[in-house]
Amino acid sequence: MRFKVIAGTALWLFSAFAFGKLPAQPVQVQHPDMLQLFAADATLEVLAEGFSWAEGPVADPATGDILFSDVPENMVYRWNEQQGLMVYLQPSGYTGLYPENNRQQGANGLIFNYDKQLVLAQHGDRRLALLNGFDNGAPQYQTLVSQFNGKRLNSPNDLVQHSNGAYYFTDPPYGLAGGDSSAEKQLSVNGVYRLDSSGNLTLLIDNLTRPNGLAFSPDEQWLYVANSDKSAAQWWRYLVKPDGSLGMGELFVDGTATAQTTNGLPDGLKVLPCGTIVATGPGGVWVISPAGEHLGTIQTGISAANVTLSADNRYLYITATNYLLRIALKPLTDWK
Repeated sequence: MRFKVIAGTALWLFSAFAFGKLPAQPVQVQHPDMLQLFAADATLEVLAEGFSWAEGPVADPATGDILFSDVPENMVYRWNEQQGLMVYLQPSGYTGLYPENNRQQGANGLIFNYDKQLVLAQHGDRRLALLNGFDNGAPQYQTLVSQFNGKRLNSPNDLVQHSNGAYYFTDPPYGLAGGDSSAEKQLSVNGVYRLDSSGNLTLLIDNLTRPNGLAFSPDEQWLYVANSDKSAAQWWRYLVKPDGSLGMGELFVDGTATAQTTNGLPDGLKVLPCGTIVATGPGGVWVISPAGEHLGTIQTGISAANVTLSADNRYLYITATNYLLRIALKPLTDWK
């Protein structure tokens, strides 16, 4: 392994591996509205590479730095223009709480809550946790929730916070050795849950095979949920009721046919201020209108895991297999 600095960006370079070539012209347009967000000749910029599985990017509201997970390596990195890539959290999601049949994976999804605290969906420790500071450089975590009805969660994957303070999160079995067949899987469902500000946990969705990324519409009327299943590669949406519960699910976009021939599945997603959804899926990052029309794809050539906006809305950051990437967005005034 070599560490190299190029034009102010620190890159992890692994000489023993040959990574997939990124498309020179990644912007695939299926509807003219795609060009309101991305220039037709916009390119993917490689910021860092060499990760096992990069996930969960988020912009630090205090600094604008990008934090993201390397799930199998149990680490969270921090990246910025001036210093490049830095290790931020190690361990990030497995501290040894449940060693039996545990893949010992780190954090996956990351968010900053409304108090600007980092909250992590921790695969290995099977919980939502709050970063509570450091002790001699070692991160200290506070458990927010780890059980439902007295049974351990599977492996929380992604999360989002409602303006009323409640966390919504997905709980597939990816962190368990053996997945659904794991002897350590205590819950029969792979659920979507709501943790309210009083600490009450409610199961909201119990019929998705692999619930993964999730995000609210800007007005919080809808909750979008990705299902990372090759046989049902879909995005669903649910009406958010005043009490925080959800209405019956509606199939929003179905990418199952594309998933049979293209790398990638519905995974992480974000909603832009204009209401357009940017969602990792077959082929890269799907750009979807609020009406459910597939406007186009940012093709990555390899499986893309998650996305986030920069703090100034100038860039879309993408974690794609072993890469941290970004692509420029058009000015916010151009968005509809």
